[in-house]
Amino acid sequence: MPEKYEELKQKALSCGFSHVGDLDASTIQVRSEVRSACAENKCQHYNKNWVCPPGCGTLEECSEQIHKYAGGLIVQTTGELEDSFDIEGMQELGERHKEAFHKFAAMVREEYPGALVLGDGACENCKECTYPHAPCRFPERQSSAMEAYGMLVSEVCQKNDILYYYGPGTLTLVGCILVE
Repeated sequence: MPEKYEELKQKALSCGFSHVGDLDASTIQVRSEVRSACAENKCQHYNKNWVCPPGCGTLEECSEQIHKYAGGLIVQTTGELEDSFDIEGMQELGERHKEAFHKFAAMVREEYPGALVLGDGACENCKECTYPHAPCRFPERQSSAMEAYGMLVSEVCQKNDILYYYGPGTLTLVGCILVE
């Protein structure tokens, strides 16, 4: 991978991620079944903001966007849970991941303004999104979820030789950044 990725990896680790790996954009497949899971609206964000389907674009548009890039990085935050009902531990891990992701995304966007930043979960920049009646208030801070773009996260990790499962009692949150 290009030298710039090694520098970006160090920056990602300094932001607090547990693991960072190279991402080859040619390994990414967008899957209609992943997008269909979004349409079930279990998270209550489908058709309610600019970074979730259908606001983030069709699968074809998402695939086009992804494949404009050669590569980037996969970033992960992994934590140990007391048990499978450790909601507090899951929330704490989610906050740690979100903080690291926002910090890293800001660094990347400053250096690579055309970067594609894909995290996990819906946008939380505004209390109420302008979708679909007005443009996004903060397009420079937007990041869709990898799943919103049709990515099966475990598959993306596997195809890029980075673990997704780190053993019993662990949870891993994943994001990725594609740069030119």
